[in-house]
Amino acid sequence: METRNPKILDELLANEVIFYSPIVWAPQEGKQITKLYLMAALEVLGGENADFTYVKQVVDNNQFILEFNTIIDGITVNGVDMIEVNDDGKIISFKVMVRPLKAINKVHEKMGEMLEKLKLNK
Repeated sequence: METRNPKILDELLANEVIFYSPIVWAPQEGKQITKLYLMAALEVLGGENADFTYVKQVVDNNQFILEFNTIIDGITVNGVDMIEVNDDGKIISFKVMVRPLKAINKVHEKMGEMLEKLKLNK
């Protein structure tokens, strides 16, 4: 989020990474689909008009929990990124949880729009 550079994801993500969305039940497996979701999230949650900030970090060996806040269309979004890395420092699991319900609905709406846009621009 800090660099706003999606190319860094190629270095950070393991090929076997699994992405857990707060909206989609089925885990998204693999580097390319995870990168797509994270690029969309970068635009939706941390876009130019967003007020994205990490407010808390919990680190335990190879696991990280990062709590964040942002505002989308006037709706405050509170969430956590739960990240696990392998021994090489590559992300193997990325789970996002969001609250409250109206924030989940807004994230769902905006992520759907952004994913479509990114897929069309490929």
